[in-house]
Amino acid sequence: MADLRIKIGPLEFRNPVILASGTCGYGAELEDFTDLSELGGIIVKGTTLEPREGNPYPRMAETASGMLNAVGLQNKGIDYFEKNIYPHLAEYDTHVIVNVNGNTIEDYVELSRRLDALAAIPAIELNISCPNVKKGGMIFGTNPASAREVISAVRKVYHKTLIVKLSPNVTDIVEFARISEEEGAEAVSLVNTLLGMAIDARTMKPKLSTVTGGLSGPAIKPVALRMVWQVARAVRIPVIGLGGIMNAEDAIEFILAGATAIQAGTVSFIDPRAGASIVNGIEKYLVEKEFDSVSRITGLINRN
Repeated sequence: MADLRIKIGPLEFRNPVILASGTCGYGAELEDFTDLSELGGIIVKGTTLEPREGNPYPRMAETASGMLNAVGLQNKGIDYFEKNIYPHLAEYDTHVIVNVNGNTIEDYVELSRRLDALAAIPAIELNISCPNVKKGGMIFGTNPASAREVISAVRKVYHKTLIVKLSPNVTDIVEFARISEEEGAEAVSLVNTLLGMAIDARTMKPKLSTVTGGLSGPAIKPVALRMVWQVARAVRIPVIGLGGIMNAEDAIEFILAGATAIQAGTVSFIDPRAGASIVNGIEKYLVEKEFDSVSRITGLINRN
């Protein structure tokens, strides 16, 4: 057997496969289909200080080799989360990470402070790159000064593992990764969805109520893979790769490009057991290639 354990900051994960935010709900939605303890971790859906209804319908559309979403961070807020959702999450035998969102720096700071006090949440994913909200969100992920300000502010109040989720909708994603590292993040995750749109030629109207939305799925994998490779060569902190990962081979490509861990997202809508299948596929690959640990292939293409 190969050793699949990886570390992100002080946190050790049993394997490098994490379910992406927005694709696994709060974990309970997948319990009838898969054993979450087989995974390295799950990142629960985007959470905000106050409840949000999200964007009007329609807010999802299938595209060639992918999907567009404009859900808009629908959630019941941190008070409801602490009282009704957190107790169940605390029972999981896997790392539970919360995806943190806000309209203002103060929102991010207060939400991170609240989560810092929850013992069973060992990490947060600071989402400064959501393209589907009208305020906040991606503005922090596309402006270097704003990104630095929000990461720095959160770092002052959050004392556990901080992961910053980066937007691909920028000229130079490496700049934002370096800012994250400089401001004390333990890791960066990339990429969030690409901004896209779809039009229904029959109705002559956009398919999404918001006109534009976030593109995910296999269509974005080559872009995501390139960005992970670029960032992994530029920073010393771990890189978590995501974007179009549908199977173990996809995940291995991201690891070879330099990702310490990967996130499986859109594929869970097709196969709720995909995460566990990816774990098994990575281990099988390592055994066949005679590598004793996954760390031996991390960034391997850069060492050849």
